[in-house]
Amino acid sequence: MYDLIVRGGTVVDGSGNEAYSADIAVNGDRIIAIGESLGDAKQVIDAHGCYVTPGFVDIHTHYDGQATWDQEMAPSSWHGVTTVVMGNCGVGFAPAAPERHDWLIGLMEGVEDIPGSALSEGMPWTWESFPEYMDALEVLPRAVDVAAQVPHGAVRAYVMGERGAANEPPTETDIARMSAIVEEGLRAGALGFSTSRTALHKSVDGELVPGTTATKDELVGIGRAMARVGHGVFELSSDLESEWNEFEWMGELSRESGLPVSFTALQSPLKAMPFEQQLSSMRAENAKGANIVAQISMRGTGLLLSWQATFNPFSNKPSWQAIKDEPWAVQYAKLKDPAFKAQLLAEENLQLFGDLQLLADMLASAFSMQYEMGEAFNYEPTPEESIAAKASALGVDPAEYAYDIMMRDEGSAFIYFPLLNYADGNLDFLESVLHSDDCINSLSDGGAHCGTICDAAAPTFMLEHWVRDRAGARISLENAIKRQCHDTAMLYGLSDRGLIAEGYMADLNVIDLDNIKLNKPWVANDLPAGGKRLLQTAEGYRATIKSGVLTFNDGQFVGATPGGVIRGPRPAPTIASHRAPASG
Repeated sequence: MYDLIVRGGTVVDGSGNEAYSADIAVNGDRIIAIGESLGDAKQVIDAHGCYVTPGFVDIHTHYDGQATWDQEMAPSSWHGVTTVVMGNCGVGFAPAAPERHDWLIGLMEGVEDIPGSALSEGMPWTWESFPEYMDALEVLPRAVDVAAQVPHGAVRAYVMGERGAANEPPTETDIARMSAIVEEGLRAGALGFSTSRTALHKSVDGELVPGTTATKDELVGIGRAMARVGHGVFELSSDLESEWNEFEWMGELSRESGLPVSFTALQSPLKAMPFEQQLSSMRAENAKGANIVAQISMRGTGLLLSWQATFNPFSNKPSWQAIKDEPWAVQYAKLKDPAFKAQLLAEENLQLFGDLQLLADMLASAFSMQYEMGEAFNYEPTPEESIAAKASALGVDPAEYAYDIMMRDEGSAFIYFPLLNYADGNLDFLESVLHSDDCINSLSDGGAHCGTICDAAAPTFMLEHWVRDRAGARISLENAIKRQCHDTAMLYGLSDRGLIAEGYMADLNVIDLDNIKLNKPWVANDLPAGGKRLLQTAEGYRATIKSGVLTFNDGQFVGATPGGVIRGPRPAPTIASHRAPASG
């Protein structure tokens, strides 16, 4: 008798092969058999009318703090994710000298919009070194497996102190010490190293992430430490400034180390290099033997604007600034006052500087790029659906129209503002890359940007939009599952998951594709210290199974916590065998 059978579903096994009908039998945390009439089990999950897929592997998250206190690991776990990789963009919490705790929190708060008060109250800080951090993660069981990367910002500050925090050049001794810490981290189980090279990533005090302006010597020196260990992904977010010759050193590092280098590829008005040029530059290096992989987002990346979120179109107006820290009840009473509304709409933005001024001006005027989020919102809206177009059709001021939108549902309604990946007003530019092996589904930022975005729902969006509903070109379900399961797992050396095959991890989703749906986001104050975050649930997940244990039933967390800490790459099972696709 098996421990578990998922019976009667259509299997999309993660290989990209054609779906087929079969039962899946599980003993312990492994898939034992795939076929028909497999016999009895202690637990049976009925998958008739549903697709059965591997659990999703999300490689770009920021749960570095949350993983130390939260067993449910929401919102990623609500969207079929069973494995997360955190420690991206050069920010994290190890190594951490005791006097640097608040500084590291401020760095994460500024870069990833995670409330510092929540991090201060939630994290136990029972570690200093990176191996000790890995040990601390082991203490708490959770609904998903977590894997970590060594963050450049924390390493640099730990080794160089204020010099490192201020992005001063390192000495050869500094580079040697940083390299040793990264090597130690990978030997303790880290799956990679990450760095930030974008001016958008700043601490709450406006300081660049340590390592933003690092030279080739520092970056390649750290990469060589990874090569000594023999595994790991070198991950970076970069502005790709032409004078930095980013692809040149990425290619050199990958060829020398034999390891993959992964960068965030976005269509952005703030990047010097167009999206197509980013890919062509990557491919030129890969043609010379490098292994560079572009991490892509599957939808427009930007802001969810509302009165209760981090930003709204009037964030930098004097009247809003006067009440922005008041309790919501006080704010809402003011916002309903016609005199306050008239005053706010008449005001000019306060003067800021640099990127902050640009953002404030775009929030207040770029209504052709902002869209009302109603029920069953389409994340690929047309120009005719913009606030500017709708306001014009009604003969009203777009700012007033935006104000009124956000007052709906007792002041909880949202506006969608895709700053990135939406320069063309559509997602057509992604159609080819969603079939490219050198581009990988990523950039969900699960656990981060708590008051601005909720892209942890990316796997559900992939199914709802790209597989089922999109008006333009779509992708097949088999391709979508391969990209979100097998491909993401393989990049980080997790060869024991991402496929439905005998011997593989019993990480599974039972999906009612006809009813898959993203629900409306909302603002919750459920982080430690009452911290705020945007959340978004989904419908259509009949069941999620982690390591052979049911964790979510019809979208509801059942309280089971079979997830653990991944330490290092995982080899493929020696007994694994793929079932051939059904004929016809």
